[in-house]
Amino acid sequence: MNTKTQQLSGKVTKALTGLKGFDSDTIINKDTANKFKKDGYSFCFRYLSREKGQQDGDLSFQEANDILNSGLALSAVQHVSSPGWIPTGSLGTTYGENAAYNAASIGLPKGMNIWCDLEGIAKGTDSNTVIAYCNAWYDAVYKAGYIPGIYIGANAILNSQQLYWDIKFQHFWKSMSNVPCVANRGYQLIQSSQPNHINGISIDEDITHNDYKGDSVLWLVKE
Repeated sequence: MNTKTQQLSGKVTKALTGLKGFDSDTIINKDTANKFKKDGYSFCFRYLSREKGQQDGDLSFQEANDILNSGLALSAVQHVSSPGWIPTGSLGTTYGENAAYNAASIGLPKGMNIWCDLEGIAKGTDSNTVIAYCNAWYDAVYKAGYIPGIYIGANAILNSQQLYWDIKFQHFWKSMSNVPCVANRGYQLIQSSQPNHINGISIDEDITHNDYKGDSVLWLVKE
């Protein structure tokens, strides 16, 4: 990976349990980040493009720096395709490589979680195809030095046992939808049931947890 970028100043740490934060598809400027911190939020998750190169509205170096300087921890999740999409192993490799490339271009350090968004898959898709996609995405991101995590949303196809035994991920994020628990592990991040409009932007609130194995989210904080 030959991206020449600035490196964000911070350190990768394990999230404590019970912290309140949010994910948003809206750019978070300095003033907004400071407001969220003052309101008792501890972290923010923002977006990476599926394409190679960040698109308008996605996380940038400047935005990431503003978020970290406010005292919020930071992580990043890749946009998912439109509902009704069909995953493949080759698509998993492409999207995973692009997620890692874009994370590095922003200055996100290796060793932190980068998240795959698994939801909205076409009805009738074979679970083996979904598993191949997930594991190819995992391999591409892991090869680049990041720790892959996965968001489980509606129509993710996989059941509780498959989430634990058949895909390589150890970091799981539960959506607000009715989704299966991850057998033997559970979730490290749980999204609330209702979206909110706070400080002028739309957000989904999230709470951190230790999973059944004592593991937690790995994110970036300001040193």
